[in-house]
This record gives sequence, C-alpha cells and structure tokens, in this order.
Amino acid sequence: MNTLIWFRNNLRTTDNLSLQKACKGDKTIAVYFFDPRQFGLGEFGFKKTEKYRAQFLIESVANLKTNLKELNIPLYLFVAKPEEKLSDLLVKHKIDAIYLQAEWTRDENTVLENVKASVPKNVKFVESCDQFLFDPEHIPFSSFNEVPDIFTNFRKQCEKNISIREEIGVPQKKPSENYFETETHIPSLIELGSETFSGDSRSAFPFKGGEENALERLNYYCWESKRLATYKKTRNGLVGINYSSKLSAWLANGCISPVTIYCEVKRFEKEIRKNQDTYWLIFELIWRDYFKYVSLKYKQKIFQLGGILDKKYTWNTNQEILDSWINGKTKEPFVNANMIELLKTGWMSNRGRQNVASFWSKELQQDWRIGAAYFESMLIDYDVHSNWCNWMYNSGVGNDPRDRKFNIGRQAAMYDSKGKFQKLWLQEPLF
Repeated sequence: MNTLIWFRNNLRTTDNLSLQKACKGDKTIAVYFFDPRQFGLGEFGFKKTEKYRAQFLIESVANLKTNLKELNIPLYLFVAKPEEKLSDLLVKHKIDAIYLQAEWTRDENTVLENVKASVPKNVKFVESCDQFLFDPEHIPFSSFNEVPDIFTNFRKQCEKNISIREEIGVPQKKPSENYFETETHIPSLIELGSETFSGDSRSAFPFKGGEENALERLNYYCWESKRLATYKKTRNGLVGINYSSKLSAWLANGCISPVTIYCEVKRFEKEIRKNQDTYWLIFELIWRDYFKYVSLKYKQKIFQLGGILDKKYTWNTNQEILDSWINGKTKEPFVNANMIELLKTGWMSNRGRQNVASFWSKELQQDWRIGAAYFESMLIDYDVHSNWCNWMYNSGVGNDPRDRKFNIGRQAAMYDSKGKFQKLWLQEPLF
C-alpha cells in the first residue's frame, strides 16, 4: 500500500496518529498546502491570515519538513487549493490511502468535500482525532449533542470518567529509498501576499514556529524555569514571556499536542511539585477541548450573529468605531494598550482578549463577528474553535451562563495597577 499524509493543523512528528498510520504503508509521502483562500480577504474585509500568523506558519512547516526528512519522508509544498493539486499527486505516486487529521468547521469541511470530489474514487480517506485531550470516542456523553452547555459540568464529567491516553512517539524511520527531493519550496511572506516585518522588542511572544521550538518552550517552562509551579498565580499577567506558558500558538498549528503537554505536567507533578498551579495548565487544556466540543455540537452556529443561543441583541457596524478600536484610539487606555500590542506583534494576553472583546461587543455594541474575524486575521495563536467560541462567550451569545460585562477601569486597576503594561504600549519607544 502507498500512503500519503495530508498535513493540516497537525504540523508535528511526535504524538501524531495520522503520521503513525501512514508510515505503515510500503511507500509514504506527505503534502502541505498553503491554500490561497486562507491568505485572501474574509467575509468582514480582513485578510484571513495576516503576516504574524503567516510567518509562524512558514516556520512551523519548515521545521516539519526537516523532521520528516529525518524519517525519510518527502514533503510536497504547494501554494494552491488542495483540490487543484492533490489528484495529480495521488496518480503520480499510485497512492491508495490519504491520512489526515479530522476537522469539522466550515472552511475545512468545504475543502475536504472539494478534494473528495476531485480525486480517484478508489482512494481511501482515514481521519484521526489526536488534537484533543479527551478523545471523542471516550467522552461520557451519548452524542456530541449531549455535551453540556456549561463548562464546569463538562469538565467534571470528563475528569471523572476519562483516562488520558498515552503519548505516541515518533514513528519508525522509513527506509532511505523512501526519500526523494520534491523540488517544491516553502513560500515567503511576499509569495503569500504579506509584507515582511521586524519583530517588536516589547513583544510577549518573540517565539518562532515549529515542533522543535514548541518542545523547547515546554521544557523551559516546566524544567528550566519551573514556571509551571506558579502558573495560576501569574497567568493573568500582561508583560514579558513568562507570565504564561505561551504554548497556544504551537497548539493551534499542531506543532505540539495537548497530550504531550499533559504528560509533561504529570511528570513535573511527580518529580517536582503538584499543586493548584500545575493543575491549572491542565484546566486550560480542558477549556480548549471544551470549545472544540461546542463547535462539534453547534457546527455553523458558532459563526452566526445570534451565536449558539440565538440571542437577539442590537448589533451595530460603524467603520469609525472599528478603526479606533483596531488602532488603540478608544476612550479606554487599557483597551488601547492591548489593541496596539496586537497590531504591533500579533499577540495579546488572555486577560487582554477578554477585556477588548467585552468592550467591543458589550460597550460599543458592535457586531461581535467583526471582532472575531479581526482576531482570526491577527493572532499568531488563532484557533477556530477557541477564537469564535470565546468571542461568543464574551459577547453574550455563547456559553457564559451569567452574560458578564467587564468593568474595564476595574480590570486595569486589578491587573495593571502601576500602569506598566499601558505605558509599554501607549508610549512610543525612544529607540
């Protein structure tokens, strides 16, 4: 059997179930598509993938190519729609089966349907779900429709009834004759329609993409700095690289799996310390899982104006208000500082995200989907499920049972009492 692994949001060789399965073939090749649709304009006028996320993606794919070469697996790279190139590749290499990570949201579904319609009918598609902490086959609900609408209920039932699977290692190296140069290349930012940029020295996320960097960061956070032992106390920070794990961007691209992180946390708890702080990183992984299950339950409703609750709010659309929010020109300095950080770096803290989203939807009463689409464009760690479900949550059309509105002034006083963060981003640097 000849196999192909189609990489999407699983850009790693460790703990990759699709790669493990594909490597059982006699001949194995790999492919990744920089789909032009993901770099064009979206529904709300923003580029779907702006320069910061595009650069991190380029770095992640480059590292994947290196790691696959170590396994004697060639990686084809195309700036093209998968349905336009994949069929020829399958015929050329006499591929019997395609292995890929399962996806279910709007854009990904459309692409997969187009691909299946374009390739030979005898080709088998094998999808795997290893982007979860709690395996979909083992969740304690009879169907996705039974997933609770309140996070705490989901978390307690899953923690009580599910054992986390073991981490899967790197697959066995293929014979040397399996490898060949594909004569395809990794595109530049310019080829993807973005401009080159220099990093901002103030950034809380100065990291590069790729599995290697993900594992290095995990090792640093757990073992070199032991910051994991104080995670809950510092996670609402705003300045610097160490107030949180910063693993979200690698998770979003699948450069590292949640199970790999979970296993490392458990090892840390066994060898160094177990406390509420160490558990809280697992707690955040469960939130990530939860929003994936919410999107599995409600499907396209996570992109609709009324959200999963079909709530009727008066939503407005005002270009002048949008411009002031994006450029950090609102009446709230704390909101402005966070928005400027995002504009300059592609990063924003979790605390910042909640505040600016609440301000946009609850204070300014603007269409929450515009804010979500802007985040999709700008955030290095954009993840479709976490982004759109968090925006629903903060906008009153999602899973928040209390429909809370943030008091921005109080939040600034609590989390930036000395104004260090606001000064960092509201005062132009001298050099």
